[in-house]
Amino acid sequence: WAGPAGPTRPPAPAPRSLRATRRRARIPWPLLGSPAVRPPPPAVRVCARHAEAQAAARQESALKTLGTDGLFLFSSLDTDGDMYISPEEFKPIAEKLTGSTPAASYEEEELPPDPSEETLTIEARFQPLLPETMTKSKDGFLGVSRLALSGLRNWTAAALPSAVFSARHFQPFLPPPGQELGEPWWIIPSELSVFTGYLSNNRFYPPPPKGKEVIIHRLLSMFHPRPFVKTRFAPQGAVACLTAISDFYYTVMFRIHAEFQLSEPPDFPFWFSPGQFTGHIILSKDATHVRDFRLFVPNHRSLNVDMEWLYGASESSNMEVDIGYIPQMELEAMGPSVPSVILDEDGSVIDSHLPSGESLQFVFEEIKWQQELSWEEAARRLEVAMYPFKKVSYLPFTEAFDRAKAENKLVHSILLWGALDDQSCSGRTLRETVLESSPILTLLNESFISTWSLVKELEELQNNQENLSHQKLAGLHLEKYSFPVEMMICLPNGTVVHHINANYFLDITSMKPEEVESRLFSFSSTFEDPSTATYMQFLKEGLRRGLPLLQP
Repeated sequence: WAGPAGPTRPPAPAPRSLRATRRRARIPWPLLGSPAVRPPPPAVRVCARHAEAQAAARQESALKTLGTDGLFLFSSLDTDGDMYISPEEFKPIAEKLTGSTPAASYEEEELPPDPSEETLTIEARFQPLLPETMTKSKDGFLGVSRLALSGLRNWTAAALPSAVFSARHFQPFLPPPGQELGEPWWIIPSELSVFTGYLSNNRFYPPPPKGKEVIIHRLLSMFHPRPFVKTRFAPQGAVACLTAISDFYYTVMFRIHAEFQLSEPPDFPFWFSPGQFTGHIILSKDATHVRDFRLFVPNHRSLNVDMEWLYGASESSNMEVDIGYIPQMELEAMGPSVPSVILDEDGSVIDSHLPSGESLQFVFEEIKWQQELSWEEAARRLEVAMYPFKKVSYLPFTEAFDRAKAENKLVHSILLWGALDDQSCSGRTLRETVLESSPILTLLNESFISTWSLVKELEELQNNQENLSHQKLAGLHLEKYSFPVEMMICLPNGTVVHHINANYFLDITSMKPEEVESRLFSFSSTFEDPSTATYMQFLKEGLRRGLPLLQP
């Protein structure tokens, strides 16, 4: 969140988060267990301090010898932090210099081939990110070098245009026993939250996928060889829900949050995070047959990818950030899965080609669905599973003001640089804290019409001469906007009656109660969380100012 009135971000421990982060409470010694627990003896403490001093001396010596950038490269290889590079740690550099390709790290999770199983061909369709949609796309602009963006510029095609999968590999998409239509479940659970923190930015190679992660890793590897199935920031993972059920088949819709590392040593890490992957699969209830499969990055918004890259030798180094648009990133099955071999009634193999040389054509029965759920409703339920703050309906910008006029309500509007409800986000901490707080959810549902908008889209709306009323609405918003996120309370005609910038909001919530002078942002004893209390005060002040101005 924190930053100047532009996309460059100063050093921060948690990129694209609020400047002040929550820390897990330190538990005092007496609360850690039984009374028998004691601090370490003096001799142990002396040894520990001696080891720390030696480590610090080695670090300082390495910095003098290698310099900042050299130490960064060394540290990226020294995975165990012992200040020595073992042959195993040097392996990535050796592979890069010799041009050898490392074996897939997830082979141990693969199932042995079965000649009687069905297979299907998945095709990758990829159009690279449009550089003109980035703020920092030009060489030298805001200090961005060509080297920093080399991994992005060189990624012009899918790593694997097509691949053959066994139908049974898609078994992780099957619902748990007894799962109801439209009830979401986690294929890969999210393990992070605003309280647990985030994963390191200083990484190049994904950890070996395990269990249900394997199929998603294999699919995403068709785009790029270094997909991270678990993102650095919450919400991680993959969530799914049933959208149709028949006697023998399921239709499962899914949403996946994953990202890619586009750099390798000696370059600095460059993270490419699509807003989301969504799609569906139609498969038999025993996962022996896949009728259809599609996975894609939605492209209906003007921006759909977040990019972050490090400048420096540690987690606290500068993190640059930008947002852009990728037109197409899609996987699709070329047809239903078919048997690898064909057996006759006696179990003998039949030639799968006709005398003319053509392949046998398979005829698939029509599926008669007994229960169905619309795509829009399924997408909404998956969104709420990922983001509890979406228990409030956030309407499209112009629709929100039309609804506010019809219901004579105020509009709660959030204007931000990146999307609020996917991973190309500049309001990550906002949505993970105050916007999903129960008191805030209740007040927003009862008293406001809510919307959020991209700055870029409102700029386009402001320049549209065809609809002057929409142009005015966008202009009133942009007048009040300051980077990176502005929260506003508006009348149905677009007049902003109250607003607060995210950085100022955070400054207020990080103060002690006695330090807050403004009565508009005083802390209430009703809420333990100062962020929730402060946002509640912001909303109530908006009501106090705006309600008398509503048309009777």
